[in-house]
Amino acid sequence: MEDQRVALVTGSSRGIGREIAIRLADDMAGLAVHYRENDQAAEEVAAEIRKKGRAVATFPADLTSENETKNLIRQVEEHFGRLDVLVNNVGPIIVKPWPELTTADWEMMFRSILLSAFWGMTSALPGMRERGWGRIINIGYHRVEQLTAFSGITAHAVAKTGLLILTRSAAASELKSGITVNMVSPGLIEGGIMPPGGKVPAELFGSKLDVAEAVSFLVSDRAGHINGTNLVVAGTWKM
Repeated sequence: MEDQRVALVTGSSRGIGREIAIRLADDMAGLAVHYRENDQAAEEVAAEIRKKGRAVATFPADLTSENETKNLIRQVEEHFGRLDVLVNNVGPIIVKPWPELTTADWEMMFRSILLSAFWGMTSALPGMRERGWGRIINIGYHRVEQLTAFSGITAHAVAKTGLLILTRSAAASELKSGITVNMVSPGLIEGGIMPPGGKVPAELFGSKLDVAEAVSFLVSDRAGHINGTNLVVAGTWKM
């Protein structure tokens, strides 16, 4: 039942993840707030969720580690008894010319963005299959489907495009399981990283709540027949 569902939002102690977690508290019975190091920020998010009368708990984990990622899913399931919605929001960015990227840069991007989502999804899917319902949302970026040059954010772009392929592969394989897997791709968001090369008109910026509302819709029963899609939340930026 919808009033029993539990969601985990990775990287939800700040930024877009924070907004998603607080918004999903309107729709879920329980929220798992994930953080890496800032336990105080995570507790502040949890306090906002408690104000809405929802069950909430905070969980630390380094999602570049396979063991810690899988353990995070296990801990959430043990604490709440279930996990129905997984939002893979963690996605750091390295801004530097592509020839200057190190092997460590590439590995960090792939572990943080692509492998963490893979580990989380494969760990959460068995419980979702058992209940015959589940929602997975992977957070992309607004040009994730444009196979073109991204010389300043190459590793980030490659990892996010890989995440879209993973999203659609999982969506296709879970078609008969009652589970949908989608991507939400933000554009320019207030408080985020500014693009190089001049001033951007204010009307091109979206809000974190815009992204959270898109996630809220896709994890709802209203979006049951939306699967494998990439919902771009970017207004007309780079249209």
